Amino acid sequence: METILGIAVDGVAYGTILFIISVGLSVMLGLMRVVNLAHGAFAMMAGYLASYAMQSLGLPYGLALLAAILLTVLATLPLERLLYRRIYGGNNELQQVLLTIGLTFVIIAIANYSFGPTVKRIPLPDLLSGSVSLGSKTIPLHRAFVIGLGAATILGLWLLLERTNFGVRLRAAVDNPAMAEALGIRTERLYTAVFALSTGLAALGGVLGAELLPLDPYYAIRYIVLFLAVVAVGGAGSILGSVVAALALGILDTAGRYLVPNFGEFFFSAALILILFRWPNGFFHRRAA
Repeated sequence: METILGIAVDGVAYGTILFIISVGLSVMLGLMRVVNLAHGAFAMMAGYLASYAMQSLGLPYGLALLAAILLTVLATLPLERLLYRRIYGGNNELQQVLLTIGLTFVIIAIANYSFGPTVKRIPLPDLLSGSVSLGSKTIPLHRAFVIGLGAATILGLWLLLERTNFGVRLRAAVDNPAMAEALGIRTERLYTAVFALSTGLAALGGVLGAELLPLDPYYAIRYIVLFLAVVAVGGAGSILGSVVAALALGILDTAGRYLVPNFGEFFFSAALILILFRWPNGFFHRRAA
């Protein structure tokens, strides 16, 4: 029973991190039809900034988290204007892949040169270093914090995209950009806002998930497959799909590592192949979130 509870808690926490990082990638792909392979590099960038802010500047965890998210968004906004804006619409997938994977390698090289090849730590504050009791089982407070913040993220995204004027304008701009422009909707501003939101979510997940997805210069390449898997299984542009896919894959991967550690990621990869064989467009495929 304790093993099952441990798998459930660790799997949900792991899945929550996958969701927070991957949902921004899913939204960009579903709404703006851009395969952003540099998404993991943005998460890594935020993790590095938070680590530097805490260990070198002495900032507290909360302030370092906010600073890392803000600086990552500000640093990537010029990339949106100069580079990403040229590839919106999904008309040339090869161009998207080459541009974003090239950007990934540039960020990896900068991180490796500036901070070295070692794993970077983000020390947890005392408030998140303890544990909470669930009957006969105790779980780390950091895991509970991650799960709670993930739930808040799900609710916030759903309200933003489904229950606000911003979400209505965004869906209109995606479905028919020319008509949206004619009606006075500034599509460029909307796309910039979505890019900033996507990057901010990646940054949040990169910092929160440093305990589960260790930070090193090759983070962006090592974990991008996980993020793409969540998007593929859940369906591009679907928040619900990202939630279901991230939690299912997170629990499955955790269970495999608990029960048969010698098999590594076998069960994760096998499940991904079987799911995509049965549902090639994902569980909740749709064009707009």
